[in-house]
Amino acid sequence: MTNQDATQHSEWMKNISTPVERDFVIPDFTFTTGEHLDELRLHYTTLGSPEQDDQGRVTNAVMILHGTGGTGKGFFTEHFAGELFCPGQLLDARKYYLVFPDGIGHGGSSKPSNGLKAHFPRYTYADMIRAQHLLLTEGLGVEHLKLIMGTSMGGMHCWMWAETYPNFMDAVMPLASLPAAIAGRNRMMRRMVIDSIRLDPAWKGGDYEVQPKGLTSAVYTLIFMVSVPLAWHKQAPTRDQADDLFDYLVKDYTSKMDANDMLYQFGASRDYDPAPYLEWIETRLTAVNSADDAVNPPELGILEEAVKRVKRGRAVVLPVSERTMGHRTHSYPALWKEHLAELLEER
Repeated sequence: MTNQDATQHSEWMKNISTPVERDFVIPDFTFTTGEHLDELRLHYTTLGSPEQDDQGRVTNAVMILHGTGGTGKGFFTEHFAGELFCPGQLLDARKYYLVFPDGIGHGGSSKPSNGLKAHFPRYTYADMIRAQHLLLTEGLGVEHLKLIMGTSMGGMHCWMWAETYPNFMDAVMPLASLPAAIAGRNRMMRRMVIDSIRLDPAWKGGDYEVQPKGLTSAVYTLIFMVSVPLAWHKQAPTRDQADDLFDYLVKDYTSKMDANDMLYQFGASRDYDPAPYLEWIETRLTAVNSADDAVNPPELGILEEAVKRVKRGRAVVLPVSERTMGHRTHSYPALWKEHLAELLEER
């Protein structure tokens, strides 16, 4: 972060309350695979304060779910929080109680790199949303949400939440996701990540002491998945500039990642498939994708067809522009917050 970035960051942070970070510990957690942890730690961040009705029920809670490899704190940027959480904005932290969990295997939550390495339970998305539900109901006393919103993996979790707990929320906004099994190029890209790590002899079955070279190969695939053709061509219009940008991205990603964690994170989507249960969704739902998203390309037509089966569903595919950011358009509310406003206003 540059000095200018830090100054801008501190300026918008002055407009919101101080985020609070805590851990919620779930004893005796059994995963869908039958594997078990005596204690599952779910780290989370909150912003704002809960309001309660006469029966003591929290009435203003919103949960926002991060993408693969991310954390709840990843939303605290000028271009996300600065657009949504400040006074007068759509998710004004003075009005809402905002909850940002770190998913299982991510951030400050229990994950392979904590010590179990490849002996960590092979969690799935179903395990992740069940843990989130326990955090809300048993940890925070939240029995109902005004909104669930999620980006990428968090968007996929939104579809599952709406099907699994159809009366738990007033509205759902999945961003950069599809309500269908991971298949085609999407699955192939995930296999590239998984196999780059698992097939590297230096992985040693997960018992490496230094990060295996396969992590770098996995990051190459990740960079393609989140690529932004138009913006990156403008940012790096020459060969040398493109090389410099590529080297920066590789170094930045690899410095933050652990091979086992990444392997588990991408493997967790293996049985994701909300398609058979779309009619179960009762709540208002607006799904937003971007036409320059390499992970969820619009030419598949999956989103538009699937949302027809959702009683109160709507699909939006943002056209490619100089402002869209490929898959990461999900992190720039300035591009899609008008649709969030409409969703929140619906009754």
